Amino acid sequence: MIFIDVCVGSSCHLMGSHEIVKLIQNEIANRHLDDEVVLSGCFCLGKCNRSGVSVKVGEEVYTGITPSNFREFWENTVMPAIKNSEM
Repeated sequence: MIFIDVCVGSSCHLMGSHEIVKLIQNEIANRHLDDEVVLSGCFCLGKCNRSGVSVKVGEEVYTGITPSNFREFWENTVMPAIKNSEM
């Protein structure tokens, strides 16, 4: 099981964290990953950035997540983390 925390603090909120949460929820539902992923919101991850949202996957924090780079983030970061957590 993998834990994903999306920052919903003021900076990330303004950068679109709500949309990133929806994109993650859609991926979880479409891929039937309800038993593999725990999604939650959190306040400041301490990595504020001027372009995009901060997301913590497991113990790693990723910054600059936007709707335009979400697919790449999901495929290259989240899916491998899910697969590694199954081992």
